[in-house]
Formats: sequence, C-alpha cells, structure tokens
Amino acid sequence: MPAGNRSRPGTARRTQFNLGRALPFLILVLCVVADLITPDRERFDRLLVAAPALAAVTWSVRGTVGIGLLAMAARALLSRGDVGAAELLANEAVLAGVTAVAAWVSRVRTRYEQDLRELTAVAEVVQRVVLRPLPAHLGRFDLRLLYVAAAAKARIGGDFYEAVRVPGAVRIMLGDVQGKGLGAVETASVLLGSFRAAVVDAPDLAALADRLEEGLARYGAWDPDSDAAERFATVVLVELPDGRDVARLLSCGHPAPLVQRGSAVEPVHFADPSLPVNLAGLCDPRHRIEEVPFGPGDRMLLYTDGVSETRDRTGTFYPLELRLRGWAREPAKELPELLHKDLADYGADGLDDDVAALFVVFPPEAR
Repeated sequence: MPAGNRSRPGTARRTQFNLGRALPFLILVLCVVADLITPDRERFDRLLVAAPALAAVTWSVRGTVGIGLLAMAARALLSRGDVGAAELLANEAVLAGVTAVAAWVSRVRTRYEQDLRELTAVAEVVQRVVLRPLPAHLGRFDLRLLYVAAAAKARIGGDFYEAVRVPGAVRIMLGDVQGKGLGAVETASVLLGSFRAAVVDAPDLAALADRLEEGLARYGAWDPDSDAAERFATVVLVELPDGRDVARLLSCGHPAPLVQRGSAVEPVHFADPSLPVNLAGLCDPRHRIEEVPFGPGDRMLLYTDGVSETRDRTGTFYPLELRLRGWAREPAKELPELLHKDLADYGADGLDDDVAALFVVFPPEAR
C-alpha cells in the first residue's frame, strides 16, 4: 500500500543506485585533484584503490574493470617520474590485484541479483495464484483489502482471503494459519484450494466449512510429513445473498467481524462458534450459522489477529472499534490505507505479524 505523501520506494532506490555508480569516479577525481595540489604527490594517489573496490558494489564486471584501468592510468600519470620503475610497477600491481578481486565480487553480486530477480518473479506468480487480487466490486458490494506479510520482503504470509460470486450470493473467506513461515503459507494454499473447489457447489456455509476440514485432512494424509498436517487455522465464512439485506456468517475460532452502521460499530455475536480448522476432530463438528442485518450504507470488517492484537509500548491492544467509529465518514477506498498507517504507528515494533483486513461495503445506492 502506498503511504500518504511518502516518496516512492523506486525513486529512492534509483537515487541511491545513481549515487553509488558515481562514487568511484568521484574518488578518482578527488584523488587526482588532491595529489596535484599538495606537495607530496604520493600521498593521495594511493587511495585510488578505493575506486575499483567501490565499483564492484554497483557496476558490472566490465564497468568495474574499466574503472580499475582508469585508476591505474591515473596512478601512472601522477607519478611523472617521481618514483622508480620498480615502485611504480609494484603500485600498479596492487591496483591490478584490487581490480581483479573487485571484478570477481561484481560477478558474484550480479549473479546473486539475477537469482533474486528470478525468485521475485516466481514469488509474484505464486502470489497471483495463491492470493489472487480481489475485484473492487463483486455483486452489489465493494471490497477493500489490506494485506501485509510480516516476514521482511515477503509477499505471502499465513493470512489468507478469497471472495467469489456464486449463483444467488457472494461468498467470502478470511483466515489465519497458526504460526508463520513456509508451513503457514502451505496450509493457507491448501485451504484456499479447498474453498475454491467447493464454494460453488456447497449448499451452505456449514457444508463449506466441512469441505475445508476435509481438504486439510486429505492433504495431511497424503503427505503426513508436511508441516501443514500439524497446523490449524481460524476461518470466518460470509455469505451475502442476493435479494436480501442480510449477511450469514460462520466462525471457526476466528475473531468476530465488525459491522458498522453510521458511527455505530458492533461485533457479530457467535453464540456457538466452531473450532478452528484441523481441530474439529476434537469434538462433534457442528456448525452454527449466524444471520445479521446488512443493508445499503453498511460496512463489515473481516480481520485477522494481526490487527486486533497489535500492542503499543504499554501493552494496550489496538482500539479497532474506536478507530472505525472515527472513520465513519471516510471514503471506503481510503480505509485500508488509514488502517495500515495507523497500525504501523500504533505498534511498539510496527507491524510484527501478518495482517489481513477486508472491508465489505454495501454502497448506499446499491440494491
């Protein structure tokens, strides 16, 4: 998510990259000028070895070698017969050695960057497959999503979501896998696959919850050594039927969604929530579906505990309901960014957990 008026990350990276490429030449120029204007001409030309060393950080192998050759030429010109041939050759040999090592470092770096670009491309493809972008509009409703993975540089975490238009309704799932890392991503992908396979045919949310349980159980039986077989996930399922201004919800141990009507915000009350997915075998897997009013102008927030359990430096939990009341007049499209910035500012360590928050908006004009 873009953050207000902050400068774009790509612009900052390009600025740093250009400065890094210019730095070896700046070293060359400063060394030459300093050597020419000081009586002791051997004092500063020894620093020319820094030019190829710095070039290895941002330049290609060819560029690094070229800068090293420029440094060697500058060293030879600055000597002007002030040093003997043996000393000059020794100095040039040192520069040549530094240039060779810098070229090797540059080659290693460029290979690593290429591998990183390929891995990033693969991660983007995986993200599009596992966590597909949600449409801004689905049926009568607008969808506004905030998704942040806790792991540095990660695009996918243990939180997951999906929304699908089925005959007669819109069905939504949002969930949170226990733990973090690749095992959590694996479990999330299994549950998303089960949801997508069953969402159209399942007669109701209870049957859909059973399919999620069955899908994860089958995956665990197929690969018992998989980390996914040992994890559980909290899930909330929502069905928004056509022709009725209600929302049907089923919770498998997940935080209760919040429904906002004007400035009033209330959590959905689950009289008998189900156990998290992959724990249902501990008891009779009965599912109770709750139905609440949800009409034009209303908003519903589905969220994971990365939102509600963010704490400030005193250990106080994030006041989510209070914030939603204060944002009652804010345009729906601004809500994810407002929540993202506020969570990052509120948390003692910023955002240190996966965060998923989905605003389901029933526009006032929709019918």
